[in-house]
Amino acid sequence: MENQYLKQYKEQQLRACQLKQLSILEEIDRICRKHQIGYWLDGGTLLGAVRHKGFIPWDDDIDIAMRQEDLERFIAIAPKELREGLFLQTPQNEPQAKEPIVKVRDLNSFYVEGADNFAADYQKGLYVDIFPMIDYPTLPKGLVKRITLGISKSYSILHKAHYYSLRSFAEFFWFGAKYAWNKCLWHLLCAMRPKNVYMSNILINNGYGIMHRQDSVFPLSTITFEGRSFSAPANPDAYLSDLYRNYMEIPPKEKQKIHSVFIMPELI
Repeated sequence: MENQYLKQYKEQQLRACQLKQLSILEEIDRICRKHQIGYWLDGGTLLGAVRHKGFIPWDDDIDIAMRQEDLERFIAIAPKELREGLFLQTPQNEPQAKEPIVKVRDLNSFYVEGADNFAADYQKGLYVDIFPMIDYPTLPKGLVKRITLGISKSYSILHKAHYYSLRSFAEFFWFGAKYAWNKCLWHLLCAMRPKNVYMSNILINNGYGIMHRQDSVFPLSTITFEGRSFSAPANPDAYLSDLYRNYMEIPPKEKQKIHSVFIMPELI
């Protein structure tokens, strides 16, 4: 049963949450401009910029993307550059988070998601997601989706919390083999096919098999988001069509839901 008090509380906190996330994005933008690191608004954040000129009214996160090599540069630079109170969370420095995504977190906040594990001691503040993008081989989209779905689903199951049982034992071997097979197939296809047309998220984050033409991303452009200018793909229409198809259509009211379980924009 939905708790109406919690629902109203989240709605009351949403704008403060968005503004704090916007301040994190501005800090990332500052560092990227200073060090000439390319990034662009991605996912629902880019959709919000195009359709609403800012946040989607019920959205409570920010997504950006970088080429994987640029993200590696950002990871090396950001810890020394981020302002006080922000923390660069990576799968390497907080592996207990279990999520294969780099985040810049605000430490003076608290943000609960459905998959959060309160037995694990990792930072849970408001954040901006940074997704690494890689070149994809030129392949039929159906084949790409089959491989990426197999890899992402297998990875997710292999990295979730397991309890000793015959089922978990069987899952370990079945999905371990499935993950290895799809990875080998992907590497083989990458060696055989050109990789100068398409790009997308790393495979474990791309269960839908999304592919963007590289010329829809580069050269990067700019877009207005919440009254400020940020980097964007060269062709936002093509990019968003890849993600959402008819992206200008507003979803029905019952699907306009805040993602988080709980939001506290300020701790102290």
